[in-house]
Amino acid sequence: MCRVAQVLLVEDDADIRRALIRALTDLNHAVSSTVSGLEALQLVLETRPDLVVLDLGLPDVDGREVLRMLRAVSQVPVIVATARDHEPTIVDALNRGADDYLTKPFSAAQLDARIRAVLRRSGGTEPAGQTLVVGGLRVDVGTREVTVDGTPVDLSPREFDLLCYLAARPGAVVHRRELVTEVWRQPYGGADKTLDVHLSWLRRKLGEDARTPRYLHTVRGVGVRLMAPAGPEPT
Repeated sequence: MCRVAQVLLVEDDADIRRALIRALTDLNHAVSSTVSGLEALQLVLETRPDLVVLDLGLPDVDGREVLRMLRAVSQVPVIVATARDHEPTIVDALNRGADDYLTKPFSAAQLDARIRAVLRRSGGTEPAGQTLVVGGLRVDVGTREVTVDGTPVDLSPREFDLLCYLAARPGAVVHRRELVTEVWRQPYGGADKTLDVHLSWLRRKLGEDARTPRYLHTVRGVGVRLMAPAGPEPT
């Protein structure tokens, strides 16, 4: 499945963090994570996620303070997900700007439902049914159909997932490690050569190659950027 809604998970418990990343990825979300409240603030400004899932018990800054600082610079939807279940804490977090509050333990399905509900209310990205447009490239997430300048492009399931992941982040350099982890769901190195092969196939189907890129641009030693062609699109 193409993962479109970008979720930043701020959670310092390694076991919980790994489990939620795996589960939310399976539920059609693109997940990045950090254990640091201050790094979370930086990532929100740099990567502009669709939603933040925030634990309160962080090692550097209390999550409620992170929420206060976050609200000073961004209106990104925030779901507090924490073991703290005291009513004053819940009320305080909501007053500081949290959009929802979830107490541990909870299932991934429940968190997924909360994420989708908050995104609907806030007008954020809803994975199903979205069409991603980058120049003359159109990626229909719901039907998994792709066209370039109106011409259908026949992609394999993995090619579609790769293109969709990049199209959801137009103009951003997506690291190879992230593509392998999120699209192939394997440790970096496990599908590294497979990534190169699929990028080559994808370029060919989009009518380009590495020497004359139109949409897919390789940043040597780093990753791949998908962006609209510099010139005017054909009509």
